[in-house]
Amino acid sequence: MSQFFYVHPENPQARLINQAVAIVRNGGVIVYPTDSGYALGCQLENKQALERICRIRRLDDSHNFTLLCRDLSELSLYARVDNTAFRLIRNNTPGAYTFIFKATKEVPRRLMNPKRKTIGIRVPDNQIALDLLEALGEPMMSTSLILPGNDYTESDPEAIRDNLEHAVDVILHGGYLGEHPTTVIDFSEDSPEIMRHGAGDPTPFE
Repeated sequence: MSQFFYVHPENPQARLINQAVAIVRNGGVIVYPTDSGYALGCQLENKQALERICRIRRLDDSHNFTLLCRDLSELSLYARVDNTAFRLIRNNTPGAYTFIFKATKEVPRRLMNPKRKTIGIRVPDNQIALDLLEALGEPMMSTSLILPGNDYTESDPEAIRDNLEHAVDVILHGGYLGEHPTTVIDFSEDSPEIMRHGAGDPTPFE
């Protein structure tokens, strides 16, 4: 049965954040809030935890995963990004955007888009998620929590608990979030392309 932590959305309790990070480092799967709804996450290199997430969501090998980052300091390690793209992203993060880049060799192959060799990068505008990433000290593999048969990201942590308390290791209750899909910007080619319009203002990338 998973642990269930009530975390303050504006001033997350460091004790609970550190407990959650310890679970992730120990190979656990976490449910946590972002600015676009709740998400599933695990440590970047943990193949078994990733497989558990794929079973929860019934994902196939073609799914596009995202690296959730605390800031842009690690961007060049995992993504091939030029100066223009970096400036655009720096001016618009944290925020409700997912940025697609060609992945570097530091990204495990199982996380890349198998055909395009790309990876999604996010810096979420959610204090719980940012504190979690800061304490972890590295990006976290992430995917929106969309249960099989649904078209929407889960937003009610109590309902998530009912559905997944035996499937994940810890759930961070950060309030009822509503659904706010990210705006997806593809930087993998010569110029940025808006792939999906969402909560993030697409204007700076047009």
